[in-house]
Amino acid sequence: MKSENQCDVIVLGGGAAGLMAAWTAGKRGKKVLLLEVSNKLGKKILMSGGGRCNFTNLDVSASNFICDNAHFVKSALAQYTNWDFIGLVAKHGIDYHEKDHGQLFCDKSSKDILKMLLDECHAVGVDLRLNCDVTEATKDECQDSFVLETNQGRVSGASLIVATGGLSIPSLGGASGLGYRLAEQFGLELNRTEASLVPMTLSGKWQDFSKEISGVSLPVFVSVPSKGFAESMLFTHRGISGPAILQLSNYWQLGETITIDLIPGENAAELFLNRKRSNPKSMLSGILSNFLPKSLVAQLQKNWWPEHKTATLHDMKNDELVRLGEQFNNWQLRPSGTEGYRTAEVTRGGVRVDAISSKTMEVKDQPNLYFVGEVLDVTGHLGGFNFQWAWSSGYVAGVNA
Repeated sequence: MKSENQCDVIVLGGGAAGLMAAWTAGKRGKKVLLLEVSNKLGKKILMSGGGRCNFTNLDVSASNFICDNAHFVKSALAQYTNWDFIGLVAKHGIDYHEKDHGQLFCDKSSKDILKMLLDECHAVGVDLRLNCDVTEATKDECQDSFVLETNQGRVSGASLIVATGGLSIPSLGGASGLGYRLAEQFGLELNRTEASLVPMTLSGKWQDFSKEISGVSLPVFVSVPSKGFAESMLFTHRGISGPAILQLSNYWQLGETITIDLIPGENAAELFLNRKRSNPKSMLSGILSNFLPKSLVAQLQKNWWPEHKTATLHDMKNDELVRLGEQFNNWQLRPSGTEGYRTAEVTRGGVRVDAISSKTMEVKDQPNLYFVGEVLDVTGHLGGFNFQWAWSSGYVAGVNA
């Protein structure tokens, strides 16, 4: 075996978690080799946040993550915090701004974040290899090293960090499922993987409804029995999207009904009855246009009260107004599915964390093997939390590998 193919640490995956792990290991004087299957590093970083990269959040806690073990993320998040990453961004002179809910975005471009990580990797001598497809990985017990067969030859390393990501956005070229296969090969269990932080699709009349008002958005409160979010919802030609729906997709299960409050903060039934008493000649559509986009009101009218299109509130019975009010506050809608991995921001599910040390990211019964980032069954809310998990888990593995 040629000496240039031997190293201390092999990192599989050139995304956020992989670059962080490689840089951190390199800072410790380790000889690090990072292998990326696609033709470019950090593709997800580049396309995230509309090209501005929502790189972290001002308020990060374990409650922002979904995981079988609610405590699993705490150690990594404490070892490398959002403020640590913000400090790194500031050190590199990258201008950023806060949006809603503490989300931090680059002022200029997500390219700034990728350049920062690459500059740090180059500074500590990380060997970055693109278009490198791993065909086999084994543990050489005699040499106490991991041996990988690739299309660019055989490589070996004392430690192996798996940062291969999930299955989302396969068009980026890295969603090969390699990390999951390696996990199973080394005896780890997987939780079922699903597309998440993803738009939902509708069928039948509600898809036609949505298509008619595609592009319309409004603030709502959406929920399933386990969770709810007050955010904006967007109608699309295939169904519903926007931050509220993306957030809810982390908790929604196929076949489950979601509840949408179209006028959050208002008791619509009381609103309608009070207006009937004070201004009986007004029309329901007129009242609703103060709260909802007119095109949405028109479409709802066709479906919910077509027989009262020209009626005044005086002409409508109280129980009918109460029924309609309850529909506005508790619209029950059953999505037919999601848009899938094609547009999903993350993959829900993955490597079960009960086999991973939360303090080091090392596999408990497989020394020097680490799993980080999205390949693990840790899913953050929308708002920079999945990037923060990549930074934190990648750092922890890099410190220990």
